Amino acid sequence: MDYNKFSNYFGLVAHYKFPKWLQNAINSWYVKKFKIDMSEFNPINSYDSLNALFTRKLQAPRPLGDGFVSPSDGLCLECAKGNNLKAYSIKSKEYKIDELLGKSLEDSELDGEFDYLNIYLSPRDYHHYHAPCDMDILSLNYTPGTLFSVAKSALLKHDNLYALNERVVLKARLKNGKLIWMVFVGALNVGKMKFDFEPRIQTNSNLTKALYKYDNLSLKKGEHIGNFDLGSTIVIITQNNAINYTIKKDMILKQAQSIANIC
Repeated sequence: MDYNKFSNYFGLVAHYKFPKWLQNAINSWYVKKFKIDMSEFNPINSYDSLNALFTRKLQAPRPLGDGFVSPSDGLCLECAKGNNLKAYSIKSKEYKIDELLGKSLEDSELDGEFDYLNIYLSPRDYHHYHAPCDMDILSLNYTPGTLFSVAKSALLKHDNLYALNERVVLKARLKNGKLIWMVFVGALNVGKMKFDFEPRIQTNSNLTKALYKYDNLSLKKGEHIGNFDLGSTIVIITQNNAINYTIKKDMILKQAQSIANIC
């Protein structure tokens, strides 16, 4: 099965604007199917396509928690210390940090221990991502790949799945001088990942690898970064002693809630 083509076809259907009565019925079915809480969003009948519903925006920004906040809604699959450039997607399924980050990682930047967090965004979640803290953007690195599902069942079947899938790596420096990598992982039916400050990034396309570097580009805590077109995964990797997580595996996270203290 060509997962990338399937995701493209799914995207065409999701973007199609059906007659109003039918679109409302589709939207209502989707909301009920995935038990979506629409209390923070516009009414179901205000979305003219399934993709518009997928990428729904908050009616008002959420209050920001203290310290380092969650960049998105989702399920905490893993939150742990890594070592020797190895981490785990779920249980005993390993992924290699150097392969995941590619050119975003330079020699000795992650020697020894580091912290990592895997957030899985399901189809029911708010699909936008925001800055977890104030940070200076250093680069954005696009790596093409396949579009395997990143749900738990798929993670249990594949080692190194995150490093096999299409992904975009945002590298930044925190105000305490430590480095952070935010990895936005593509997945089945997620044909697009968008970034407000870099329109040249075109995911699930014919583009080859691309690395963009920046000077004097900063994001404030809570600032909008971009969005997935459906659920997916965000991996956060930080140098040792950059932050201290206050959450645990299997917790449900909401964008803007406090999840760590900044060292």
